[in-house]
Amino acid sequence: MSDRPAILLVCLGNICRSPLAEGAFRAEATRAGVDAEIGSAGTAAWHVGKSPDPRSIAAARAGGVDISKQRARQVTPGDFNRFTHIFAMDDKNLADLEATAPPGATAEVRLLLDLVEFRAGASVIDPYYGDEEMFAYTWNTVSEAARQFFAETAG
Repeated sequence: MSDRPAILLVCLGNICRSPLAEGAFRAEATRAGVDAEIGSAGTAAWHVGKSPDPRSIAAARAGGVDISKQRARQVTPGDFNRFTHIFAMDDKNLADLEATAPPGATAEVRLLLDLVEFRAGASVIDPYYGDEEMFAYTWNTVSEAARQFFAETAG
């Protein structure tokens, strides 16, 4: 791993799961005292330029993190060399990332929950069609992955 990790969190539209994960990773990096570049993106371009879903903003805020200023963007070919780690929220987004990675890509691309003991191979539940409790559950899930990443990075 490079001295400064650069982490990209990826879901489909970049308005629910990946903004939550970006907020959780930023907060955990600060707590762990790790200088890291952290961003999020979607594999699809549906919401480019839009704010996170209001329910994501509320769930992060309940966890003490403000993600309201984030804006959705789509993954670019350059991301595969800019970031050291690209974490997909589910198998479909992982497959899309692997299919679009340019030759010579250097980022480690894998599922986010591969970081969490007993959750390897699992997907981060997409709360989009759920209620506030689903968003809170997703926040807790991505926060656990962030804690685990920075425990390994700082330790």
